[in-house]
Amino acid sequence: MGRVYEERPARLDGAVVWTRTAGPAAPFSVLPDGCMDLLWSGGRLYVAGPDTRAYVPDDSTAAYAGVRFAPGDAPTLLGVPAHELRDRRVDLAALWPGGRVRRLAERIGEAADPAAALEDLALRHAADAPRPDPLLRAVVAGLNAGWPVARAAEAVGLGPRQLHRRSLHSFGYGPKTLARVLRLQRALALVRSGVPYARAAAEAGCADQAHLAREVRALAGTTLGAYSASAPVASANSETPQPSGSSTTA
Repeated sequence: MGRVYEERPARLDGAVVWTRTAGPAAPFSVLPDGCMDLLWSGGRLYVAGPDTRAYVPDDSTAAYAGVRFAPGDAPTLLGVPAHELRDRRVDLAALWPGGRVRRLAERIGEAADPAAALEDLALRHAADAPRPDPLLRAVVAGLNAGWPVARAAEAVGLGPRQLHRRSLHSFGYGPKTLARVLRLQRALALVRSGVPYARAAAEAGCADQAHLAREVRALAGTTLGAYSASAPVASANSETPQPSGSSTTA
């Protein structure tokens, strides 16, 4: 039996709980999606920072449970700026007291449903953490709607420098990179649903199909054809092949 990926909305606003069971299959890549994940695998708790390029896990046969946070939400819960974790996988013990993290990891490993236990952990810490920046949530919504960065910044009353500084802290990179990542995800979602490449490029906000092809190569490390051939047909930064966030590629 091959890998099986499942996800559901979390009780934490904007987050997703997901699992990937182990099994023989081809290596997969995790694509940038603007998110950060809290992960449990093999008795280890760690964090996947925001990606700017495709990430290939060291062990593609491992099983995982994860909580994927909405773009910009994880830094307040974890207590670390997103840019410090950009393109990195970091043990949670490097961010929180090591002894406590070991106990948490053991508790999750002993749970009947590690993903639910991981969700409970995220909920407890979110209750005591500062609220995510509502201005940046509005920025994400604007960029995801295809707005130019300048329009998204103006809509929330932030200047370019202010927006860039807040974006580095919350997203791990500047708003232009976030806009590219979100546009790529919109385009790939359309490709997965069977929309022709040229139309997917136009609807997602790319100049043309060639523009989309360059973005897939730069951010996903693959080609449109290879992605389309390997991607699931329906279903979202996690260590898992998933269709609407960081997706799988062969």
